[in-house]
Amino acid sequence: MNAIYGRKVGMTRMFDDQGESVPVTVLELPPNVVYQVKTDEREGYKAIQIGVGQQKSQRVAKPLSRHCAKAKKGFPKFLREVRLDRYFPGKEFAVGDEVTLDGLFEVGSRVDVVGVTVGKGFQGVIKRHHMKGAQTDSHGTHEYFRHGGSIGNRKSPGKVFKLRGMPGHMGHEQVMQLGVKVVAVRPEENLLLVRGSVPGPKNSYVFVRSAVKG
Repeated sequence: MNAIYGRKVGMTRMFDDQGESVPVTVLELPPNVVYQVKTDEREGYKAIQIGVGQQKSQRVAKPLSRHCAKAKKGFPKFLREVRLDRYFPGKEFAVGDEVTLDGLFEVGSRVDVVGVTVGKGFQGVIKRHHMKGAQTDSHGTHEYFRHGGSIGNRKSPGKVFKLRGMPGHMGHEQVMQLGVKVVAVRPEENLLLVRGSVPGPKNSYVFVRSAVKG
């Protein structure tokens, strides 16, 4: 199983051999630099710490900047950890190595994409839970058009049950899109084109791995 981190560029479309329009999401997957190698002897498990993107050294905390300076590949914007026994079994890495898109995925194969959905802020029950609303908009109703209505009853049960649909924070959740089909692979441009949409806004970081199903 292969895995790599990258950035969601946006959506466009392609035309297949039959001339049909295919909606695709463009993922930019630049080389992931290895900034740390964890071993069974030292940390108790095997993993690599990889980073994506570049930023100025003064924008990085001093302990982290010294940690990243060992690889001599700049200072990443996005730093994450990947288990070797799950995604790169049998492979050996050293600090400063790179995980590239070339040879990771093939056209027609399936991948899983993990991203953080678009944040919607604090929302009411109609947008958040698709409720109909407490009352009609006529017959003398005032200032009560998008409310959730009753959420309990007096002495019995005398409380609000758990999992009751209520207003609250919506979006900005980690979501995994399973079995997304790979439409095109362009390693010279560090681009991977997948069919359909993937979670997250434009320019957000995503995690792409080989599909575990199908």
